[in-house]
Amino acid sequence: MTRTAHAFWLRSPGHGEIREVALPDPGPGDVVVRTLCSGVSRGTETLVFRGGVPVSQHTAMRAPFQDGEFPGPVKYGYLNVGLVEEGPPSLLGRTVFCLYPHQTRYVVPASAVTPVPEGVPAPRAVLAGTVETAVNAAWDAAPLLGDRIAVVGAGMVGASVAAVLARFPAVRVQLVDAEPARAEVARALGVDFALPEEATGDLDLVVHASATEQGLARSLELLAPEGTVLELSWYGDRRISLPLGEAFHSRRLTVRASQVGTVSPARGTRRGYGDRMALALELLSDPAFDALVTGECGFEELPQVLPGLAAGEIPGLCHRVRYTAESAVSSV
Repeated sequence: MTRTAHAFWLRSPGHGEIREVALPDPGPGDVVVRTLCSGVSRGTETLVFRGGVPVSQHTAMRAPFQDGEFPGPVKYGYLNVGLVEEGPPSLLGRTVFCLYPHQTRYVVPASAVTPVPEGVPAPRAVLAGTVETAVNAAWDAAPLLGDRIAVVGAGMVGASVAAVLARFPAVRVQLVDAEPARAEVARALGVDFALPEEATGDLDLVVHASATEQGLARSLELLAPEGTVLELSWYGDRRISLPLGEAFHSRRLTVRASQVGTVSPARGTRRGYGDRMALALELLSDPAFDALVTGECGFEELPQVLPGLAAGEIPGLCHRVRYTAESAVSSV
């Protein structure tokens, strides 16, 4: 007996396709999940699609359920929401989030899925992986009561970070982006917006998420003396320059990296990956996060849509992928 599903594969940089894949028989500790929707991570995933993962980072950049190797063929992705069709009674029939690629149905250990809370719609839950990054960034940043903060770069990650930091008491959060249309996203999230040249300075903390050299330089300019830039951008195989002359040393500025692959050391001894993901899903009960989903397509359309996303021809933030009952049908 062989069950099959369909998955999106990057055949080679810039070229994707839908492939039929055989599903393993589930073991006693596994779940069978039928995908309801998935999300395209516009930063990391489009970089993978372009073939921009440096050789030195091939191991570090592996997704939890990736098949194949960079630059391709590879099955990559990590924003998946589905319905448990087989598995332990406590999960059977539950909507769950999993760090799984774009695939109509899959088999994973039950420990790899996180139940989506009541009140969080499945289409919004695809943002959980990105909001998890924002939670980790907030743990790394450790803002204080009344801090003046900017988030430079209003993409999926930056906007999520701004939404999370805005929940801290008495902080002032400003979302900074070169695209004026991102003001609508900031308004929906309840934070201020500014173009880079108009951003307010003298800040305690700047979170940089624009993945541009100019954005990182502007982040340093916005700091107050002894302020910190928390760097969230992933540059792939690009080299960037950073202005560490001028007043960088006299103002005693700090640039610090944050990366979701490791639970923040600020919480690592008391929180695990599951705790972090559960918190991200809890935060998604806020409908304001719907502003981060700006496009949608069917699963069958993904090979035609991803090139446009990677090239920037399709603007926006998170692109959601819909799965119909027909696309998820398995063969026996």
